[in-house]
Amino acid sequence: MKALLHYRASPGFAAQLAARAEAAGVEAVIVEEADEAGFAREIADTEVLLHVLKPVTAAMLEQAPRLKLVQKLGVGVNTIDLVACRERGVAVANMPGTNSQAVAEMTLALMLAVLRRLPYFDALVREGEGWRPDLAVLDSVGELCGRTVGFVGYGGVPSRVAPAVAALGARVIYTARSAKTGTAGAFVSLNEVVEQSDILSLHIPLTEETRGMIGGLALWRMKPGSILINTARGELVDQAALCEALGTGQLGGAGLDVFNGEPVDPDDPVLASPKVVLAPHVAWLTPETLARSLDVALENCRRARDGTPLLCQVA
Repeated sequence: MKALLHYRASPGFAAQLAARAEAAGVEAVIVEEADEAGFAREIADTEVLLHVLKPVTAAMLEQAPRLKLVQKLGVGVNTIDLVACRERGVAVANMPGTNSQAVAEMTLALMLAVLRRLPYFDALVREGEGWRPDLAVLDSVGELCGRTVGFVGYGGVPSRVAPAVAALGARVIYTARSAKTGTAGAFVSLNEVVEQSDILSLHIPLTEETRGMIGGLALWRMKPGSILINTARGELVDQAALCEALGTGQLGGAGLDVFNGEPVDPDDPVLASPKVVLAPHVAWLTPETLARSLDVALENCRRARDGTPLLCQVA
C-alpha cells in the first residue's frame, strides 16, 4: 500500500515516517505542498493521502484513481472536499486527541506571552535596550491570577488548559453545546463568555455556523483591554475587525496561531500590530504529536488495505 504525505516534513518527521511505514509494510512518499508536479506524479498510484493543511479539492481527487482514504493528520476536516470524496468513494478519517496536549500547551504559552509582552521584551534585550523599555508597556502587562479566562468550546484542549490557569489563580468559564461534568470552570452562554472574559480562547471547529463568529459585534462586547487567543481556525475570527479592535484599544492583545488566509499576506495589518503574538499554525506540531498521529495513520492504512472499519471515519 502506498501512502503520500502532502506536507513539508521536517527531517525528524520524515525519518520517523520512513522507519515506521517500512515496519508496517507501507510505501511512504513525501511531497511538499508547493510541488504540484511531484504531487501529480505520486498521487496517481497513491491509496492513502496523508493530509495536513493544503486543501484537498475535487481536482486533486481526479488525479488519484486508486485513492481509498484521505487521512487527516489532526482534527479539522474543513480543508477537505467531503462531497467530492463521497462521490468518488474515498473515505475520510481524522484523529481527535492526538494533538490536544501540544495545542493546550501552545494556548497557555500564547496567553502568557501576550500578557507579559514577551516578543517586545525579547526584541528590546537583543537590541541592547532591555533596561530602557517604554514605561507604558510596563503598565500594560499583567498576570493570569485574578483574571477570567473563557473558553469557547470545551474539548480536549480546554480540559487541559482550564485546570492549569485555575491553579494559577484564574477564574474559568466556558461555553459549549452542553455543560460538562468534572470541569474546572462554570458553564455559561456564548454571550456571557464573550462579555465576561479577560482572556477569550477559541476551541471549536470551523463550520458555516461558526465562520466569523468573533466579528465586530462580539469584539465590541468584549471587555476593554481583553485578550483573544485563537489556536483553532483563523476563519472563526473577522481578522479585519480584530485589527480595528486592537488599534482602538478595545482589545489589549491577541495570540494567534491561525489566520484567515495561510500563509499570511506580508501586507496583512495583523502582522504590524505590536499587541499580537504570532505563530505559523504550529500549535499542534511537536514530535510527540507526530508519533501519536503516525500510530493512527498507519493503523488506518492497514485497515484500508484489509477492508476493515477505519478509526475515526468522518465521511
